[in-house]
Amino acid sequence: MPGRVVRVDRGLCDMATPGGVIRADTEYVVPRDPMKVVCTGDWAAVDPEGARPRYVRTLLPRRTAFVRSTSSKRSEGQILAANVDHAVVAVSLAVELDLARIERFLALAWESGAQPVVVLTKADLVPDAATRSYLVQDVETTAPGVPVLTVSAQDGEGLDVLAAIVSGGTSVLLGQSGAGKSTLANALLGEDVMDVQATRDVDGKGRHTTTTRNLLLMPGGGVLIDTPGLRGVGLWDAGTGVGQVFSEIQDLAENCRFHDCAHESEPGCAVLDAIETGELPQRRLDSYRKLLRENQYIVAKTDARLRAEIRKDWKRKGAIGKAAMEAKRGRMR
Repeated sequence: MPGRVVRVDRGLCDMATPGGVIRADTEYVVPRDPMKVVCTGDWAAVDPEGARPRYVRTLLPRRTAFVRSTSSKRSEGQILAANVDHAVVAVSLAVELDLARIERFLALAWESGAQPVVVLTKADLVPDAATRSYLVQDVETTAPGVPVLTVSAQDGEGLDVLAAIVSGGTSVLLGQSGAGKSTLANALLGEDVMDVQATRDVDGKGRHTTTTRNLLLMPGGGVLIDTPGLRGVGLWDAGTGVGQVFSEIQDLAENCRFHDCAHESEPGCAVLDAIETGELPQRRLDSYRKLLRENQYIVAKTDARLRAEIRKDWKRKGAIGKAAMEAKRGRMR
């Protein structure tokens, strides 16, 4: 019978089925590929009622999957949530905004196939309207094409707008520890389902209250997947996502003189011209280059052809640099 994975434990999972939530064994769906492991949000076929124990027999194809790279040196991806429609990135206004981290989350969200939404939590801690407006503007510049909401679970501000967005389909709640994800989840659910702890006064970080990924039914419709706080947000084959996060740079690049312009020192570079005029912040270009390099490095670990192309490009640039230095020395003589 069909079912949806609500929570995954070691070797077992909870599944929502037409007959209610059941406990099922995942022995028959343990793959060698870590990208195909059972994940919260997966749809699967499970043994019918009466079977003891009940086994998950097969996973159904995923529509979307939110994936990050693991912190190990094995070049593996980790699936955080499957079949997601909205990726809600929670960012606390209680600490200084980390725009580069927001860009990372958004790159992975776009790459997953879900629609990203940035939620600035703890808005009640920034009562000054002008200050809050500047913070929202900074995030909007960082997140072109992405809704940016200010929300306070304490006084209910913005919750109705967010609830309307996530009421249709499946949403995953992402962010660092201390971003207020569990508090926000409880506010959307209308009850205290997730445990909440206070953040540290020193740095505003949380204590990893949530330790598992849980699929929760919302009273207004839709389901929410709450996730543990993420310390690392490594990219995983997110080239398309990076392009969408920095769409303004890609639009400018179409007007560069050379189609393979690296936006470094080439003549007729529309991106560098935008930097000069102030149309494009230097921070955005630096962040774009950094994420492209990181993503290329991750992909190259598993793609021999790309590794060869990168080495070839390094040799070409090295030869150009060497020739330039020799020419310079010749002029100095």
